[in-house]
Amino acid sequence: MQLFDPNNPNEKKKIIAGAALFVIAMAVLGYVFFGGSSKKPAANQNLAVGPRPVGSPKPAPEVTPEDTRFLKPIPPTWSVPSIADPSRNIFAFYEPTPRPTPEMRIPTPTPTPVPPMAISSLNPSTVYGRTADFSLEITGDKFTPALRVIVDGRELPARFISSQQLFTTIPAALIANPGVRQVMVRTNDGKLYSNSITLNVTPPPLPNYNFVGVIVKPRANDTAVLQKKGDKDLLNVNRGDVLEGRFRVNSISEREVVLVDTTLKIRHTIPFTIDASIPQQNRPPVRRVDSEDPP
Repeated sequence: MQLFDPNNPNEKKKIIAGAALFVIAMAVLGYVFFGGSSKKPAANQNLAVGPRPVGSPKPAPEVTPEDTRFLKPIPPTWSVPSIADPSRNIFAFYEPTPRPTPEMRIPTPTPTPVPPMAISSLNPSTVYGRTADFSLEITGDKFTPALRVIVDGRELPARFISSQQLFTTIPAALIANPGVRQVMVRTNDGKLYSNSITLNVTPPPLPNYNFVGVIVKPRANDTAVLQKKGDKDLLNVNRGDVLEGRFRVNSISEREVVLVDTTLKIRHTIPFTIDASIPQQNRPPVRRVDSEDPP
């Protein structure tokens, strides 16, 4: 079978039309791939071919109106953010820079003036509290007859003996409580004064007994039952008895026993107490008659 007949005019026309279409198609493809851009190159575009000289600035790209449509003006309130100090750790707490401490000026101490007069000792220097009035001897130097004795701020009259010796009477009210008393001498105008010296007031000795029972006799001397603290033994005493060679029984009643210190002349009152350490069956009863002995 013959595919192409050169003597047939119709076949020739088909071949010519196919060749024309092929040429047109090739022209269109060449235009699309090689000559389709209609834009002209920029006038100031550097068309030179080759490496840029070392050190020469890079040419700035041309900005077209289309490139500026997305740009916005900078607001006037905008400020450049601060840059952290590179020598500090941004994750650490802020620590203020220490300021130098100003030098403290220590004032020059004022020397204490030496008193015009001096007290060297007291006699007695220690007394028991709750005692009666007593005479106090003050020994020193440069005393005058115009001096007064000051005990804890209270002014007392002084008896002048010499420039080294004074006497005064200390009332019992000033030594009613244990403690320390400051003693000095001075004149009424305060121009002459002495140093202070200490008078010690100590607690007096106390009877170490509890009053646990009494036997009251209407026609005879009452009997008090005492118990020494820390001891289980009981002691029967009557008025006039002396305990431990110092405390004399002065009075006995159902509520209290009064003892007197024979040395210091101090009264001590011991109230009636119930000592739980004494069994009830061993406690002496309180009786008002002596017709029978206690069970």
